[in-house]
Amino acid sequence: MTRRAIPGIGAAASTDLAVLKPFDPAGRTVHDELLFSRFVARLDWRHAALFALVVLVYPTLAYAQSRYTYGEAFAALWKWIPFLVTQGFLFNILISFFAMAIGTAVGIILGLMQISPTSAIRLPAIFITQLFRNSPWLVLLFIVLLAFPFEIELFGLVIPLPAWMKAVFGLSLPIMANISEVVRGAIQSVPSGQWEAAESLAFSRRQTLFEIILPQCFKRMIPPWMNWYAILTMATPLCSLLGVDEIINLSRQAIEAEDNHPELLVPFFGFALLIFFAYCYPIARFTIALERRYAVKL
Repeated sequence: MTRRAIPGIGAAASTDLAVLKPFDPAGRTVHDELLFSRFVARLDWRHAALFALVVLVYPTLAYAQSRYTYGEAFAALWKWIPFLVTQGFLFNILISFFAMAIGTAVGIILGLMQISPTSAIRLPAIFITQLFRNSPWLVLLFIVLLAFPFEIELFGLVIPLPAWMKAVFGLSLPIMANISEVVRGAIQSVPSGQWEAAESLAFSRRQTLFEIILPQCFKRMIPPWMNWYAILTMATPLCSLLGVDEIINLSRQAIEAEDNHPELLVPFFGFALLIFFAYCYPIARFTIALERRYAVKL
């Protein structure tokens, strides 16, 4: 049997196309899997040093060109601090003052209604107090934002309702409920002998309440009232979700104005944390001191 010759191996190639390489007995056409390793091994120390320099220097140059240092971030914060304090944090304080004033005024009335002997007055007051006292503050803020219009027309006069006014009303609701509980608890903490003594002297209920009971309650209500003011102040950053230009919202705007570098987050929001702590911590310490001073001695 005659074997057929294979072109390119046993016989001359019949075409010039590179279909199959000729067989090389010396193995010079065999693929070397260690070719790159051998190439690297042939390099001397100067080539290796040059390669290492490129590897180390290029990322450093790229980092310096594209990243933001914390030194620059704190310098940007220092530039924005007057704006954040005068236009932002003072607005937080303003919101807390108005919300506390409204909540205190309505809460005192609601607390007096809770101790009313008339069930038609007492039961609705208890329901309103427990409803807003046990509701999330953020949910109340969103409800007020969506329920209240942007402006009110009264006798042809258009009265705008900006977002900060809605925030004041929304924050005053939980404060109202908690102050109501403070008033009720303070009144009920007065010994019942005071009521009995006033009744024996033919005092009316109104006279007993406003001339005997409530004057004894003021000192007892001051520490929890101050405590709730500190809590309210720390809750004012929630107003940023309503678009109110307070310190958190202005901090975000300042970060965006500085090209939104991630390194700006810690300095700016850390400053907000620090300024709230510096404002609320003395109030908390003073509240504890008043609580110890006016504690009921048994």
